Amino acid sequence: MKTFRSAVVATLSGVMLTGLLTSSPVAAAPSVQTATQTANKFPAAVRIDGKDVRVAKKPKRIVSISPTATEMLFAIGAGSQVVAVDDFSNFPADAPKTKLSGFQPNVEAIASYKPDLVLMSQEDKVAEALRALKIPVAVLKSAVAFNDSYRQIREIGILTGHRSEANTVVVDMKGRLDKAIASAPKTKAKIFHELDDTLYTVTSATFVGQVYSAFGVVNIADAAPGGEFGYPQLNAEFLAKSNPDVIFLADTKCCGQSLDTVSKRPGWAEISAVKKKAIVALDDD
Repeated sequence: MKTFRSAVVATLSGVMLTGLLTSSPVAAAPSVQTATQTANKFPAAVRIDGKDVRVAKKPKRIVSISPTATEMLFAIGAGSQVVAVDDFSNFPADAPKTKLSGFQPNVEAIASYKPDLVLMSQEDKVAEALRALKIPVAVLKSAVAFNDSYRQIREIGILTGHRSEANTVVVDMKGRLDKAIASAPKTKAKIFHELDDTLYTVTSATFVGQVYSAFGVVNIADAAPGGEFGYPQLNAEFLAKSNPDVIFLADTKCCGQSLDTVSKRPGWAEISAVKKKAIVALDDD
């Protein structure tokens, strides 16, 4: 069980858990050699959710209104092209964090940075207004599958002139995921992933849930009422009856949860995971 927990934690830490919509199959990635040959060709264009995103030359003033996109930009080596990120983009530490609102984006505030590319996480009036100002906008919606993230990394790579680096990041992510899965013992352990201390959780239909599914475990939330929406709220009775073998706490920062706090909850002392101290503290940020 310890090996299984370690493998899952390594995967949750190593794979971008960025958010998260249904993925379609992604064409096989070009080889690094092939990608290098076309990495810096401009103009460059990609089609995202039916909208063409075109940049005439390599962007030098990128604005990111998406923590996910911010991480991807820096991961592929485009960080030096980023002039501003939203107030939720707190990683990496050297990202140019500003007061730009990630919750309520403002057209004038974003345009004041004179961007030649804006990355956002939702299609709305702000995105349309920026396009009306002739500013290229790429809307990268929340991912619900690994392929969604892989595709988005490659799309950002094309638009920023880092196609080869983006492909390398994707290959590395896939490799680490495969290695983590292969290193874990085959198990049908029952798991519970806690989003907050009111017992909201995730099913296998979500991005995080698919990480667990890759290991073949049983997610107790899949059988919960309201599970069809992906993020059901469990009650103490359902949790006790399900009796998970491992509990993952994704509320260590927001809600200060730990093995100690969980052990003190009424009725939780009899849950298998608590008895075995199989409680894994995750970085919920």
